[in-house]
Amino acid sequence: MSKLPVISGQQLVKALGKVGFQIDRRKGSHMMLYRADPPTTLSVPDHRELDRGTLRSLLRQAGVSPEDFVRML
Repeated sequence: MSKLPVISGQQLVKALGKVGFQIDRRKGSHMMLYRADPPTTLSVPDHRELDRGTLRSLLRQAGVSPEDFVRML
């Protein structure tokens, strides 16, 4: 298991854009991302630093392995 970097919510959105996610809407300090195939919705906090547990959970929901994510950055 690779160690995940500390990144911001905006950096995560940019990286997930490479696998088909787009910003659908914003609500407060969260960005709702949507991907059509397979249909997936994610709620990404727009924070300066995401906790590693939060990042790991969002990657799991997106179907992206931590190793692939580190390569996408």
